[in-house]
Amino acid sequence: MKHTYAGVTTELEDRVCPHCNTPLEPWVAPPQSGWGVILVCNNNECPHYTGSKEDIENKRDDSHLGCRYAENPDNGYKPFNLLAVCR
Repeated sequence: MKHTYAGVTTELEDRVCPHCNTPLEPWVAPPQSGWGVILVCNNNECPHYTGSKEDIENKRDDSHLGCRYAENPDNGYKPFNLLAVCR
């Protein structure tokens, strides 16, 4: 897949979420994160995402934080949990 942002084109592998088989979408991470373009599962019905708000330890009871499945192409597509707001 080709991704263009701010005039820069990046070619990434087509990847799918191992939890829901949805194609991962490119996302430009904030500059202070140290990442470039990462791939994220944006499926709101993904079991990894829907069950993640209970998996975060030591968060406030009223917090809506959870995790989306993501991969970093610059690190061999190594998977990680991307902090997200669960609705």
